[in-house]
Amino acid sequence: MSRKKIKEIDNTNTKKTEITDDSFLDQTLRPTRFEEYIGQKHIKDNVKILLKAAEERGHIPEHLLFYGPPGLGKTTLAHLIAHETGRQMKITSGPAIEKVGDLASILTNLAAGDILFIDEIHRLNKMVEEILYPAMESGVLDIIIGKGPSARTIQLDLPPFTLIAATTRVAMVSSPLRSRFSGGVFRLEFYSNEEIAKIIERSSKLLKIKLEEEALKEIAKRSRFTPRTANYFLKRCRDFAQIYEKGKEKILSQKICKDALNMLAIDDIGLNSSDRKFLEILIEKFNGGPVGLKTMSAALSEEEATLEEVVEPYLIQLGLLERTARGRVATGKACEHLGFNTKEEKQNKLI
Repeated sequence: MSRKKIKEIDNTNTKKTEITDDSFLDQTLRPTRFEEYIGQKHIKDNVKILLKAAEERGHIPEHLLFYGPPGLGKTTLAHLIAHETGRQMKITSGPAIEKVGDLASILTNLAAGDILFIDEIHRLNKMVEEILYPAMESGVLDIIIGKGPSARTIQLDLPPFTLIAATTRVAMVSSPLRSRFSGGVFRLEFYSNEEIAKIIERSSKLLKIKLEEEALKEIAKRSRFTPRTANYFLKRCRDFAQIYEKGKEKILSQKICKDALNMLAIDDIGLNSSDRKFLEILIEKFNGGPVGLKTMSAALSEEEATLEEVVEPYLIQLGLLERTARGRVATGKACEHLGFNTKEEKQNKLI
């Protein structure tokens, strides 16, 4: 089995280590206990009960599927479950399992009680997926040997294991596969600004970064309700202060954070240059809409999938954009944020 396709993490003797460099920074910032994991309370409560009940019965935890937008903590939850149960976790991804033999190799090398984490499971090959069904349901692996009339099927018993999967596109996970996650299918929600602020505060302590209360709030409100983005902004503000504030007190002020985030073209509500360009073209060139996706794609010289999956969701979440049957429409809130007159104001001026 190729090392690129699977990675093992042993959680049986986990110790907290001091951060010496940024090589594995994102991994080090991950919480190792449920008490350190901020937000997603409904998922934590359900998973705690599942793990505790399984432990008391002497069973392994049932299979789990986590889904939601990127950066919300799906992989972190998988690591957390492994740490909490003291199990060894083997990590792979849907695209990495190219052939049935790849999956067979992974499953037959699992030890009893191991956790197998498959990221982006919606990209799993359909033939591979068929082999996964009996493995999840009955703990057996069906292998066909030979071809034609002489072909025969052998059944291998697998050690009991827990499959934890993550996906950003749950609709692309087939219904038969979803139904086999007997432990539950959980959707991760976006975080509140207060929760993001707590995450930044924790990360700043681990990174030994001092920052003012107002600086913390400044980063939080621009972080798009996403922990990964918040940690990224915190590190970039640290870099900015290191280069431009030499000789001064090493503490991140609100001004430093504002200057650093402005340099990244991130505005007060977390919009980046692509978001603003999308809204500006929609308002200026098309009078706020409605405009079809293909037209917006041509106007921005951007792929339709990028607009639909990357740019639009956050704009819709903030109430700056509406998707209607006739096309995309910029709201009055978007006009106000960018300093444009709304359609009503334009009509009043004409009158």
